Amino acid sequence: MGLGVPTLPFTFVAHLLAVAAIVMIHPVLMLIGLIIMGGEAIITYKALPMKKEIKKLIHLILHGIALILGIVGICAAFKNHNESGIANMYSLHAWLGIGVISLYGIQWIFGFVMFFYPGGSESPRSQSIPWHVLFGLIVYVLALGTASLGFLEKLTFLESSAGVAKYGSEELLVNFTAIVTREYCSLAPLVLERQCL
Repeated sequence: MGLGVPTLPFTFVAHLLAVAAIVMIHPVLMLIGLIIMGGEAIITYKALPMKKEIKKLIHLILHGIALILGIVGICAAFKNHNESGIANMYSLHAWLGIGVISLYGIQWIFGFVMFFYPGGSESPRSQSIPWHVLFGLIVYVLALGTASLGFLEKLTFLESSAGVAKYGSEELLVNFTAIVTREYCSLAPLVLERQCL
């Protein structure tokens, strides 16, 4: 027993909502994952007043979550491009994004094997800590640069294809989000520098 309502319009609406969600989920997942969770992982390792083993576990888990969100975000971008007929890997943002997520994954695996997984000797661990910190900050700064290119790419796309006016509300929102992202990203290196003094 049904209501006698045609399902075709609902199918189109559901599909459009799903495509809109896929389009919007890439920047959200990348921002929450690599920028916010990655920054929190860096900050919490140095700033939490806990035992070293607990801080290492929190650091590892937050970076793992960031990595998973980043991978899902990149998959969402590829899915959106494939469904919309947009070429993949056509911009500097895309190339750097693949590089950043690859480096992030290498850094996470290295950190897991070297510092978390039991069995490593103390000498290689202590010698690799400065390199792990330096490489981690470089990857984090690269993630910020890639996010900035993503904001710029989105603005360029909105202005050229969607007819968004200069100084319109959409443009101000994207620019404001980019500035807040940049300011947030400056906190992690400051916390590290503060703790090293």
